Amino acid sequence: MKRIKVLIVDDHTLVRAGIRALLSLAADIEVIGEASNGREALEKIRQNIPDVVLMDLAMPVMGGLETTRRIRKEFPSVQVVVLTQYDDNEYVIPVIEAGARGFVTKMAAFSELATAIQTAYRGDSYLSPVAATALVGEYQHKAPTDGDQDPYNLLTDREREVFKLVAEGHTAREIASILVVSPKTVEWYKTHLMNKLNIHNKTDLIRYAIRKRVIAP
Repeated sequence: MKRIKVLIVDDHTLVRAGIRALLSLAADIEVIGEASNGREALEKIRQNIPDVVLMDLAMPVMGGLETTRRIRKEFPSVQVVVLTQYDDNEYVIPVIEAGARGFVTKMAAFSELATAIQTAYRGDSYLSPVAATALVGEYQHKAPTDGDQDPYNLLTDREREVFKLVAEGHTAREIASILVVSPKTVEWYKTHLMNKLNIHNKTDLIRYAIRKRVIAP
C-alpha cells in the first residue's frame, strides 16, 4: 500500500510532535519532515516532494497563506491542508483562494484530520464543518462586489510579507536581511502597502494586523 507522504509545517515544536504522533497511527500516512515556517517548508519540499503539506497559518518569517500560494505555483502536484486555530470566514475564504485543498481546525478529532489528508491526496477538497458553515455564511451574507473589495486583498505577496514583519516589530534593516533585499526596498514596500491600506502610522498598522489576525494580540 502506498503511503501518503506528509510534511508538517507549524512554528510550535510541541504541536508538530503531537501531530506527528497522531499521524503515526494512520497506516496509509507517513510524515517525511517538519518545518517551523513557510520559508523552511519550501526548502523541505524542494528536497523531498511530499504528497500533502499540513500547514499552519500564523508563523514567523513566512506565514501559511503566502506559503500556500507559493506551493501552488511552484509545486502544483503538492496538496495543502491548512490546520489552524482560526475558524471564521476571514480565514477560510483566503485559504481557499490561496489554493489549499483542505481546512481543518486544531480542535478537530484525529479522524477528521486523517480524512482531510486522504481527501486532499485524491485531489478533492475537504472543509471541516465549522469552516464550511463560515464559508456558506459569508456568501449568504453578501455577494462580493468590486466596490466592497478588502484593501488587504490588494496587497502583493511581498507587501504582505513586509506588512507582517513590520507589524511584528522588525526594523527595515532586519526585514531587508530576512527577505534578502535592501533597506531602501523595504521602505518602498512599506510606503506602498500603507497607502493601499490607508494607514498612516505604525500604531494603526499594528492594530490593523491584529484585527486581520496577521499577528497575535
